[in-house]
Amino acid sequence: MFETIKSALADIYAGLRMRRVWVALAQEDIGDQHRRTTLGPLWLLINYLAFAGTFIFVFHRGSAGSSNYPIYVATGLLVWFYIMETVTQSISLFVREESFIKGTTLPLSVYVMRMAMQAVIRAGYALLGCAMILALTGTMPTLSWAWSALAIAIILAITPAAIMLFAFLGAFFPDSQFIVGNLMRIGMFLTPVFWNYEGSGGVQHLFYYWNPFTYFLEMVRQPILHGSFPAGAFGFCIVTGLTLWAVAILLLGRFRKQVVFVI
Repeated sequence: MFETIKSALADIYAGLRMRRVWVALAQEDIGDQHRRTTLGPLWLLINYLAFAGTFIFVFHRGSAGSSNYPIYVATGLLVWFYIMETVTQSISLFVREESFIKGTTLPLSVYVMRMAMQAVIRAGYALLGCAMILALTGTMPTLSWAWSALAIAIILAITPAAIMLFAFLGAFFPDSQFIVGNLMRIGMFLTPVFWNYEGSGGVQHLFYYWNPFTYFLEMVRQPILHGSFPAGAFGFCIVTGLTLWAVAILLLGRFRKQVVFVI
């Protein structure tokens, strides 16, 4: 066990020392994805605003507390898009990087951090869109927003562990790519991204309280929406993050040398 953890931490440390490599690669990836477009990465901002605007326009009138609904949707979509993209892209990470993994001796954590950096860059455009919606609704920053900033920092800290876990899952169980992709598409409707739980019980109660993604959304959303500190959501997310990191480190230490033979 000690050697497994030591091996994983050595890989992570080596990957962090190569931060210029994965930062540059991530920036190049974002540029390549929009190279032939007129607006370039600004399409990431437009996509976010299009989704947020559609949900706000369609569901605004039927929502409780409709004056706060644009804020509810904007913050919810910001977190959900980040989570959904991270999970769905992670599941095929090692397969996509097959040529590099087989042709170089780079630490596996370099590929993990490269993808994490891509997700952060994309989320930056969504964050700009979220800020634009909040400004249009006349929502002014308060001290309680610091809790939302801390919540975002926690999500970012958990991201590499989640990427690593799903990347190993996708490498060793290829069918999981389709299973996870379908679950995440369905999950958007089972998670309070654009619908608001009003304490009515029933199935909606189960989807709200037993859905782990709920707490990541609420951790960011509640300080902005209500100026409150969601202690329960913070506690759940921190425990979840520590658990993911523990599992990810064990997987990295145990299987990092076997990945090349299964992809």
